[in-house]
Amino acid sequence: MEDDTSYTISQLAEEFGVTTRTIRFYEEKNLIHPRREGQKRIYKPADRVRLHLILRGKRIGLSLDESLEIIDLYDPSGNNKDQYLALIRKIEEKKQQLHLQLNDIEHMISDLDRVQEQCKRELNPNEAQ
Repeated sequence: MEDDTSYTISQLAEEFGVTTRTIRFYEEKNLIHPRREGQKRIYKPADRVRLHLILRGKRIGLSLDESLEIIDLYDPSGNNKDQYLALIRKIEEKKQQLHLQLNDIEHMISDLDRVQEQCKRELNPNEAQ
């Protein structure tokens, strides 16, 4: 039995908190495939799910290509082990990248603190004594 639920671009934009322009962008990239009724776009539940997954990927720092790579591994038969394993690998890569960035940020803050203190000492040499 086919699901005859449909969504307009405005409904999806409101639901996901994005602009209609964002949704049209994903359509232009051939990531979602609404049917047309004149100028009106009609989205299927599958389009809604893909949009949801693309936006979730974006929120966790995946590129569009990375998200699509994982989404395209989806197996309707229910065996999505490869999809889950690919997502876990991407998550580990992102976490490692973020830990490195956090370490860099902590070093930069420390360096800024040292320079700031040095500048304060130079401005007020008598207070250092």
